[in-house]
Amino acid sequence: MAVNQTGVFYCMKVALQQFLKQGYGNIVNIASLAGLKASPSNISYSASKFAVVGMTKSAAMEYATKNIRVNAVCPGYTESALLDQLLNAKPEMDAVLKSVIPMKRYGKTSEIAEAVVWLASDSTKFITGQTITLDGGTSL
Repeated sequence: MAVNQTGVFYCMKVALQQFLKQGYGNIVNIASLAGLKASPSNISYSASKFAVVGMTKSAAMEYATKNIRVNAVCPGYTESALLDQLLNAKPEMDAVLKSVIPMKRYGKTSEIAEAVVWLASDSTKFITGQTITLDGGTSL
């Protein structure tokens, strides 16, 4: 909770103060598929990511008239050191996890980064309060 929820809250608070001074800004939060969909055996992680989605939507509404946009990306299972650690400890989980992903593969960090860059760009000036889900179809 301290990192996933409170950390995001304080980062947003500082960024919003600066954006109000300069008259514009754009925040892209990192949430998770677990912030959009119930996640059994993972209550605190899911709660923290639901909080990020809620803070994103609330801040987007509150600051829209101030020329400040706030969005979030919600990745699903993504190739990472944390996923590697899980799969090394429980190799059978690879097949289990991929079985719930319609694309039958994990996301790449570069794919998540591309979505963040796009949301941070001027190409998305009319997008605020949205969550972009990058999960290979898992949430369908």
